[in-house]
Amino acid sequence: MPADLAVIGLGHLGLPLAQAATAAGLTTIGYDPDPRAAALPGAGGPLSAAEVRRLIAAGFRTTTDPGALGRVRTAVLCAPTPLDEDRALDLSALAEAARTLATRLRPHTTVILESAGYPGTTEDVLRPLLEAGSGLTAGRDFHLACSPARHDPGNRTHRYRNTPKVIGGLTPACTEAAAAFYGRLTDKVVRARGPREAETAHLLETNYRHINIALMNEMAVYCHEIGVDLWDVIRCAETKPFGFQSFRPGPGVGGHATPLDPNLSPPRSRSTGAPLRMVELAREINDRMPAYVIQRCTTLLNEHGKSARGARILLLGVTYKPDLADLAGTPAREVAARLRTLGAHLTYHDPYVPQWEVDGRQVPRAESLYDAASAADLTVLLQPHRTYDLQGLAVKAQLLLDTRGATPTGAAHRL
Repeated sequence: MPADLAVIGLGHLGLPLAQAATAAGLTTIGYDPDPRAAALPGAGGPLSAAEVRRLIAAGFRTTTDPGALGRVRTAVLCAPTPLDEDRALDLSALAEAARTLATRLRPHTTVILESAGYPGTTEDVLRPLLEAGSGLTAGRDFHLACSPARHDPGNRTHRYRNTPKVIGGLTPACTEAAAAFYGRLTDKVVRARGPREAETAHLLETNYRHINIALMNEMAVYCHEIGVDLWDVIRCAETKPFGFQSFRPGPGVGGHATPLDPNLSPPRSRSTGAPLRMVELAREINDRMPAYVIQRCTTLLNEHGKSARGARILLLGVTYKPDLADLAGTPAREVAARLRTLGAHLTYHDPYVPQWEVDGRQVPRAESLYDAASAADLTVLLQPHRTYDLQGLAVKAQLLLDTRGATPTGAAHRL
């Protein structure tokens, strides 16, 4: 059966798009070669189980049959592009998705890239694969564009509808075809000069976040060393009505959006410009934060006559973002691994994570939060979920380290 849209890749990018398209009345199918992803479990993913049920009830259907891709008007590539061992984006899943689509691609179809990529990915990686596999020419026989995903999980203010979409097409006609599609899903469409400009806008947005968090992480270490209350500094600074945007330090930077250096991209799309030194420095600073948290933990224990070896340590909130079940890139894993190496006895509590393992070993889950906090030698708040009564936890915990500055002033030791 023909469909308005095929979402290729049913992960943290694809499902929010499918949800928005279905809500807008578009007949939407989801394709994923992984049967587990196509089954839409709704546990720990970008959509809750209730949202998945509503999506299916609205007519959304999934498939592992690539033949369904030959009967759609628009195809959006949302394949994962994780970091590889060299900290470069792994485009292999995206390339495979492009090859799968190419053999079913029909003339006049609009193909859009939402997966994270380097500047040049649409033209230098995606376009050759689509043309070689289909025998069609992009910009003449089918429309090709890039519109980097902008999805902030758990954000109750900025949803798909009121978040502008940046679009850069291979040709002006490609841009307009993509704009007509997204115009049904969002209130504002922003036209870039081309795919590279759209891709580079995503690179700028992602690196902006990581660089500013790195600055705050450095400030956290600096302020602790000179005895200044960083959180009061932030409170004062964010009253400036211009030239300042508030960010917060933490135990590390998680999430799906990773800092990108285009000089690490595959040769076909590699930048010929100067390396982004700020990005590399920001990555180094942010990657040091789990070790700094361990340093603060051991210092606090020592000050209270205890050693990390044999200490009972409770980790609170192990997801990468508050009030979500997503564990992507969470710094809690490295914090836990380092504490285990020191010989600490770990437990964790997270209302969104019923089971958690680190380096292939289960971490025991505390069933009674207050009992666990009172029994632990040290409680470390890594993610301040709304369900946590932080004032109550501060009273119950023997020793509390707040890595997010979420507890009331004076209630805990803060990063």
